[in-house]
Amino acid sequence: MTRSLNGRVAVITGAGSGMGRSMALRLAEDDAKIAIWDINGEGAEETAEMVRKAGGTAIAITADCSEKAAIKAAADQTRRELGKIAILINNAGIAPFTPFLEIDEALLERVLRVNTIGPFLVTQECVPDMIEAKWGRIVNITSSSVQSGSALQTHYTSSKGALLGFTKCLAMALGEHGITANMIPPGSIDTPMLRGAEVMQREGAIEAYGKALPVGRIGTGEDIAAAAAFLVSEEGGYMTGQTISVNGGRYMGSA
Repeated sequence: MTRSLNGRVAVITGAGSGMGRSMALRLAEDDAKIAIWDINGEGAEETAEMVRKAGGTAIAITADCSEKAAIKAAADQTRRELGKIAILINNAGIAPFTPFLEIDEALLERVLRVNTIGPFLVTQECVPDMIEAKWGRIVNITSSSVQSGSALQTHYTSSKGALLGFTKCLAMALGEHGITANMIPPGSIDTPMLRGAEVMQREGAIEAYGKALPVGRIGTGEDIAAAAAFLVSEEGGYMTGQTISVNGGRYMGSA
C-alpha cells in the first residue's frame, strides 16, 4: 500500500515548531507540498528549510491564523506558489494555564479567537478548493483535556471542545464532496509549548509525567504526525467525524 499524497498541497497552521513542524516533515515525506502558516515567521522558515533539505517542497508564510485578512492573504500566496489547497491541518493554538476565577474577558476572547474562531475561518477559506477538486482532508488538532478536563485550563479546554462539534459538523456537511474531517486530541507531547508551561518548570517534571503513563514515556511530535499522515491519506478516506486519541493511554474513554 502507498500513502503518497501525489503532490497535493497541504496547509499546516502553527507549523513553525512542535507538532506542526513534525507533521510538515512527515507529510512532505509522503509527497505533499507544504504551506507553513505561522505567526512566527522565523520558525516557519526554519521548518520550510528542513523540508527542503530533506528533498521536499515547502513555503513559509508569516500569518496570524486568527485574523481573516491574514488568512486570505496566506491562502492566496499558497495558491500562487503551490496550487489549490487539498489538505488542511488546523494546528495553531495557545494553551495558557490560568485558575478559573483569574481568567478575564480579554484572555478568554484571545484564547477563543486563536483556538476556535481561527480554525473556523481558515477552514472556510480552504474548503472551496477541496469542493472544486471533489477531494479534501481536514484534521483539527484538539486536546486530551477535552476528554479528561483540566482544572487550570477551562478557557483552553472550552476552546478546543468547540472544535469537536465543529469537526463532526464538517464531516456531515462536506462528505458528499469527497472531503473528510477528523480530529486528533494529543496527550502531553514534548514541544516548546509544553516545556514553556509554568506547571512543567520543575526539573524532570515532563519525564516524570511520561513515566506515569501506560506507555512509559512522554509523546513526541512524530507520534502526532503518524496519525495525521494516515488521516490525510487515501487509506483514511472512509474515516470522517472521528477522534484519533494519541495520548499514551492518558485517556481511554470512547469519546
